Amino acid sequence: MARILMGVTGGAAAFKAVSLASLFRKEGHEVDGIMSGGAIELVTPAQLSCVTGRPVYHRLFIEQPGDAIPHISLTDNPDLMVIAPATAHFIARVALGLADELITAAALACQAPMVIAPAMNSRMWSNPATRQNIDTLAARGVTFAGPVEGILACGMSGEGRMMEPEDIFRVCLDVLGGGR
Repeated sequence: MARILMGVTGGAAAFKAVSLASLFRKEGHEVDGIMSGGAIELVTPAQLSCVTGRPVYHRLFIEQPGDAIPHISLTDNPDLMVIAPATAHFIARVALGLADELITAAALACQAPMVIAPAMNSRMWSNPATRQNIDTLAARGVTFAGPVEGILACGMSGEGRMMEPEDIFRVCLDVLGGGR
């Protein structure tokens, strides 16, 4: 059983994160969830918590006295951190080392292998700034799961669609060393 730290950002594919978390749980993995401010506008922390069976965090500074620094405690010993979906905004902030909310602070503090599943419009995906940020993170050892070509949230078709949860799950298992 692996401990998975799962981040969800505010992309249109955020609803797929619930399915991905469910796949991890069905295989016996422990999943801790972190959601960005944008993600909680699309999927509720309660939805993710129901699937993981654990609290879901979304504030950098929380009012619970038992865990005043969740970006450190959550990143103490995961086997893997996965961000699905990962917006262009999230990718840029992590590439620049910005820790302006819990999900980015945790990504910077986490020393476990990281899988990022991008999801964005194809024009954003092909933008030179995004490509440079992807290259920066890949050079730091981040594994990217996708994106793939398909129908995007805006109705256009192109590369930028988040991989399906089952495919991201397989990438994560490969990174963990237990791929099938």
